[in-house]
Amino acid sequence: MATVIKWQGKMAFEATTEGGHSVLMDASPEVGGEDRGPRPMEMVLMGLGGCTGIDVVLMLQKSKQAINGCEIEICAERSDSVPKVYSKIHVHFKVTGTDLNEKKVKRAVDLSAEKYCSVSKMLEATVVMSHDYEIIEHS
Repeated sequence: MATVIKWQGKMAFEATTEGGHSVLMDASPEVGGEDRGPRPMEMVLMGLGGCTGIDVVLMLQKSKQAINGCEIEICAERSDSVPKVYSKIHVHFKVTGTDLNEKKVKRAVDLSAEKYCSVSKMLEATVVMSHDYEIIEHS
């Protein structure tokens, strides 16, 4: 797996994956950026949300759950000193579906956080991680 990151002027950088997908990252205007894209640390949270979301949706589909929505809200705290790493991250799942089995939803969320999500497993080495979920019935 590889990514190439190219400077786009001022404080913007474009990252391109081996598969040809690109994303623009930028800094805030306070440090010379133009706010043209997410900050690199925001991208870490976005990666976490995508990774754990894929896990949860796949597990619920495999367990024959009638899931029709999954939203992941992530709240994080950063240290005050440089480097301003994440110190706490909380992941909240909103799983929408019809007659969802709460035990299966809980198991999918727990397994993603504790075993399958590579991003979560990497972050937990230095960050206090927590997660929870809610089920929203949709008919």
